[in-house]
Amino acid sequence: MIANFLGAIGQSVRENIASVGFATRSFFTLLGVTGGALRRPGLIAEQIHFIGNYSLVIIIVSGLFVGMVLGLQGYITLTPYGAEQKLGQVVALALVRELGPVVTALLFAGRAGTSLTAQIGLMKAGEQLSAMEMMAINPVQRVLAPRFWAGVIAMPILGTIFSAVGVVGGYLVGVQLIGVDEGAFWSQMQANVDVQHDVVNGIIKSFVFGIAVTFTALFQGYQAQPTPEDVSRATTRTVVIASLTVWGLDFVMTAMMFN
Repeated sequence: MIANFLGAIGQSVRENIASVGFATRSFFTLLGVTGGALRRPGLIAEQIHFIGNYSLVIIIVSGLFVGMVLGLQGYITLTPYGAEQKLGQVVALALVRELGPVVTALLFAGRAGTSLTAQIGLMKAGEQLSAMEMMAINPVQRVLAPRFWAGVIAMPILGTIFSAVGVVGGYLVGVQLIGVDEGAFWSQMQANVDVQHDVVNGIIKSFVFGIAVTFTALFQGYQAQPTPEDVSRATTRTVVIASLTVWGLDFVMTAMMFN
């Protein structure tokens, strides 16, 4: 019985290692056909519009409420120390450094990522990808690459919108509702938020998250079995794997950027 248990563990580890290796090979294959995809920028622009429409509303609403909660909690935390004038700095740094890129990536995975997985999976189930191969059209270059680069481009844009709307939410609660001095709110933010150290690093995080989440969504859809049940399981795997990947990458990049 112990031998069977150890054998099952070994088989699971071997399958996971093989899956990681296959995903890595698929990623470099996707990068290899990027040149052909970039020669048709209209396809990428169309997918950016598609992804943006799927994610923009939830990004704006979530950013507004996250900023409002940060403004309220920040004021409650800073008031005992007489530092409520630092509220603008606290809200902006929390959004630009962490919450903007991370929450945007998680929302992107749950909204646009699952849509991409389902779309590719249904195309495979409907044999549309096989039909492309029969017509000597590379489905990775024609279907996957434009969606991949659209996600990579859209993620920093959505993250920037999330952070900007979040700052507005913090301003509404901190200044308009609670009564923090408006000049102190903006001046502390401008004086202590560095473009290179804070804003650019946050955009880099969003760019990396865009690569990870979009590739995960496309890979799960492309590798799903052509059945409705496996396509639905692939969408679930997209959310789980992409979310865990985002948290892991966030820890690594935070340790490197803000050490």
